[in-house]
Amino acid sequence: MWVAFVVNVALYSFFVATLILPASSLRAAQVKLPPNERAIEEVKQGKHKVAYASWWGFDPEDATNALQAAIDSGVPKLIIDDVGKPWVVSRTINLRSDQEIVFEKGVVVEAKQGAFLGRGDCLFLAALQKNITLIGYGATLRMRKLDYTKPPYERAEWRHALSIRSCDNVRIYGLTLASSGGDGIYLGVAKRGIPCTNIHIKDVVCIDNYRQGISVISAENVLMENVVMRDTGGTPPMAGIDFEPNDPTERLSNIVMRNCISQNNAGDGFAFYLHNLNATSHPVSIRLEGCKTIGNRRGVSISIGNSKDKTVKGIIEFVDCEFEGSEGAGIFIAQKPPFGCKISFFKCKVSNAAAKQPTQAPIMFASARGNFEPIGGVEFVDCIVQDEVERLPFAYLDFAGGLELVEVAGTITLMRGGLRSEYKLTRELLNQWFPTQAFKVFPPIDVGVALATKLSPLFPDAKLVKGVSSNARLRGRAEFLIWARAGEKVEFTLTVQPVGRIEVGTAKVSMVTPSGRTIAMKDAVSERECDYKFVADEKGAYRIVCDAGWATVTMKWCSHRFCLSASDGVFHFLGTAGEFYFFVPAGVGEFGVKVAGGNELERVKVTLSDELGRVVGEKDNIAQAHQFVIARDDAKRGSIYSLRFQRPSVGVLEDFYVQLQGIPPLLAPAREALLVLPLNADN
Repeated sequence: MWVAFVVNVALYSFFVATLILPASSLRAAQVKLPPNERAIEEVKQGKHKVAYASWWGFDPEDATNALQAAIDSGVPKLIIDDVGKPWVVSRTINLRSDQEIVFEKGVVVEAKQGAFLGRGDCLFLAALQKNITLIGYGATLRMRKLDYTKPPYERAEWRHALSIRSCDNVRIYGLTLASSGGDGIYLGVAKRGIPCTNIHIKDVVCIDNYRQGISVISAENVLMENVVMRDTGGTPPMAGIDFEPNDPTERLSNIVMRNCISQNNAGDGFAFYLHNLNATSHPVSIRLEGCKTIGNRRGVSISIGNSKDKTVKGIIEFVDCEFEGSEGAGIFIAQKPPFGCKISFFKCKVSNAAAKQPTQAPIMFASARGNFEPIGGVEFVDCIVQDEVERLPFAYLDFAGGLELVEVAGTITLMRGGLRSEYKLTRELLNQWFPTQAFKVFPPIDVGVALATKLSPLFPDAKLVKGVSSNARLRGRAEFLIWARAGEKVEFTLTVQPVGRIEVGTAKVSMVTPSGRTIAMKDAVSERECDYKFVADEKGAYRIVCDAGWATVTMKWCSHRFCLSASDGVFHFLGTAGEFYFFVPAGVGEFGVKVAGGNELERVKVTLSDELGRVVGEKDNIAQAHQFVIARDDAKRGSIYSLRFQRPSVGVLEDFYVQLQGIPPLLAPAREALLVLPLNADN
């Protein structure tokens, strides 16, 4: 009897133990596990501070419900146990506050094939939560990046592996986040005005993600240590890490990266795009210590708004960082005025950058079309450039034209062929390296509503039997001025064309009458000829506005004479070749035409001719801004000039910009279509 009692006690003890054993102890016996009801009930009663996810069951085909239920239990510490097969999930797993989740070594949480069809479906999501710890040394959160690029999936860039939004006190240690349809880790907002705060990311690897290794949209008090971001590729920006707020109310405050590596990304290693912040935003404060980029498109790129009201304040610091083997520049700084946010490089090194692109340089500065402030406000303290290409350590691409590079200070040591050359960065040295283009300044002339009634045809008697046609592709916001008499029926055709892989649905179209009334017209549908008609109720120029975002707009045909117009003074063309005409009013003795390419590869050849067809200016391969200044011998009368755009002999004809200076910003696709504005029309 005593023996039977002992045996029964032993069997009972074994039975109870198996109720709460982790699945890793049972996986040799079975793969599919039923829920452990007793253990689940004890968790509900608060008897366990530590629980195993397999207590809620495991199905190798779809473990979503079990994993979500385990998290929803609220147990303080949850262990995702290694059951021998991946935890396959078919929808977003929502994280909860006040919970530590430990992924055992070897655990894989994997997106189910054919699931995550929503454009913003993430693998794990925490929104408006706090006190979350994720520990996963040797564990992987993995999605199916390649699947999301083809049907039945709709293309998107927000299927993140781990999305943290408006959360406080989050720790992420040891995990590998792989092959997402967006970012490995996303730090953003779930509610306007609430950034992520107190975030610690350590020993994490983000690999083979679609858009970014890590995106930081709005965050405060962030520490990243020993983080690796590599092999990002799929959709721009494709950076290792991208700091890019979406709104002026968002912030990048007290962020430190220490001993992090960004490697082999199709985009930049460390990217900072701060144009959505402005002077009213909270100052940025970001510091990178001992970080390294290897073999990215560029090592680090920083782009900031170029005006006093659009430039955020603060500081971005790089200390003991290395930028190695990038395809382009190791350091690239664009649209950075000397005021606002300060940028500092302390004992940093750029090596073997742009080795196959001799027209670039290890360190590059750039202005952009529409910039008016100088470029600068950057300090290099005891920095080294190792470069075997015979060139300056710096290059400056002045796409705005006539903007100086100023307030760039410090010391750079250039190492080439075993020789060392030290440069102290002074104003005199910068002027020597980059002689400022002395562009002549002309007062802008606006063809606004107040002047629309004063425009008139240059050739009012010209018969337009077949109307006026044009091939000009204007990118973004396109404006056209159509001149008509009261009572005339006006017809025209618009086409909206996408650029690259950017999808375009419809574009808003409106009309502003000569007297200033705005009338909405039907939307223009992409990749289709869209016909419009109206009856003019007054004489004058009717402004047609089509806002196509990143796409292009062409007025293919109009029954009446029309001109391309630029209310901001700059025409943005894409891939447009042909001849366009403009009129220089009487009294104008000198005028300018400024032309710039889209970048170093996107160029254009321009020929400027007078009314007799004589070439008065010509330049091939325009990338950086170039200014034609034309002095007229006979300024007592007005005259017609033309601009011919052609493919460059080097590079490609894609984006380019044209600005008419000192004369009305009007370009006609035909001489007979010219509209003229007297120079003193506003008097």
